[in-house]
Amino acid sequence: MQRLSTGDPAPDFTLSDSEGNKVSLSDYRGQRVVVYFYPAAGTPGCTKQACDFRDNLAELNGAGYQVLGISPDKPEKLAKFAAAEKLTFPLLSDPEKAVLTEWSAFGEKKNYGRIVQGVIRSTFVVDPEGKIEKALYNVRATGHVAKLLKDLSISA
Repeated sequence: MQRLSTGDPAPDFTLSDSEGNKVSLSDYRGQRVVVYFYPAAGTPGCTKQACDFRDNLAELNGAGYQVLGISPDKPEKLAKFAAAEKLTFPLLSDPEKAVLTEWSAFGEKKNYGRIVQGVIRSTFVVDPEGKIEKALYNVRATGHVAKLLKDLSISA
């Protein structure tokens, strides 16, 4: 599985959001986008990470970044998650894991010392031309957004 790296074109996608609307990466051309992949809506780590993005969204938006979260969850589950956590950025559904796989965010990973197939918690920064500016694989749910803000030179 070839991981994406800086300078690679970001693979385009069109997925349904939590309300069933189609969202494409190409809709954001001309803007910077943070695309993050997470295993499952409503789990403790994924909730922490999503709330960190929510709590820092004004700073990210103010610096010109949009945020998109992608998981294998169905839109209905994403809608409940977004409502429960008051998430105001798009959560996208990839139940077939096609986009997860294309971005190398699905595959073998270690889970409690065992090798399993699953979602690799990953974050990407896509530049206005649609190229990968940063590719971060195996990120931690806790503290990741603060580190990302620091790496992007956005005050937190």
